[in-house]
Amino acid sequence: MASSTLTGTQNLKFVGGLGFVASNTHASHFPNKGFVSYDKNHLKTRAFTPRCSISPPRPVSAPRFIQHKKEAFLFYRFLSIVYDHVINPGHWTEDMRDEALEPADLFDRNLTVVDVGGGTGFTTLGIVKHVDAKNVTILDQSPHQLSKAKEKEPLKKCKIIEGDAEDLPFPTDYADRYVSAGSIEYWPDPQRGIKEAYRVLKIGGKACLIGPVHPTFWLSRFFADIWMLFPKEEEYIEWFQKAGFKDVQLKRIGPKWYRGVRRHGLIMGCSVTGVKPLSGDSPLQLGPKAEDVTKPVNPFMFFLWFIVGGIAATYYVLVPIYMWIKDQIVPKGQPI
Repeated sequence: MASSTLTGTQNLKFVGGLGFVASNTHASHFPNKGFVSYDKNHLKTRAFTPRCSISPPRPVSAPRFIQHKKEAFLFYRFLSIVYDHVINPGHWTEDMRDEALEPADLFDRNLTVVDVGGGTGFTTLGIVKHVDAKNVTILDQSPHQLSKAKEKEPLKKCKIIEGDAEDLPFPTDYADRYVSAGSIEYWPDPQRGIKEAYRVLKIGGKACLIGPVHPTFWLSRFFADIWMLFPKEEEYIEWFQKAGFKDVQLKRIGPKWYRGVRRHGLIMGCSVTGVKPLSGDSPLQLGPKAEDVTKPVNPFMFFLWFIVGGIAATYYVLVPIYMWIKDQIVPKGQPI
């Protein structure tokens, strides 16, 4: 069992070869079921990751094609048509979903659950396996995505509403569980969205945020950084801790045929959970929102970014195909 002290995310000191070096690194190989548990002053892990790759720092605010609400809205107006058939098979499979939701402790049919950025309801289908649909609310800014969720029979009794992940329309201390899968990559201000997760939970409630992880392979990193937000593991932990969450855990997830290789940056790469220790709003104070959604989109810039973003999206559709082929060719037990 390795342990370490944690003082923010800029100064990490590890004992036992966990596989991280300061805040600029991200493990490129690790077991799919690895857990990393954090609290304010200590870190413990049950999974060792002997290999690591260094990825350079990059600002969260760097311009990306769909890390902004209006661009994402327009993008999903088209992508919603094929989302479940194109994106999910390579990056967000049913077994990944069920594994990622396990730390959320959905053990009671009567839990009140909000699925923020629920989109087509793919993640919600995993939630309603454990919680009655009438107690689940799906929220997304895209009516085109939500229209797909409304068509799914197991979700007929769910509440389905349009809303903003950074300004949730729920009262404080409302839900037992907060779930958000594949949404943080579009948030202009991830810290604000996680602060909102804290606010809407009841005391003792648990947030489960599932999202991508910043890649370390240079070409994957290039396309990630021009497309949308791929946070580092350290950033997830820092955002949760600053919002006030306790018992923060990070679980690494990925398709079985990736064999634990993470350097390309999966669209879904980790599941992070935290517990709300006190009732009320988050102790974190923030300024105004980073993005003005009423500001018109520049047509020329949008078209330019749409082309670039389309190329990046195509790359990330091809990556899982490439990895699947390697899994079929390379003998089992050997790294790919």
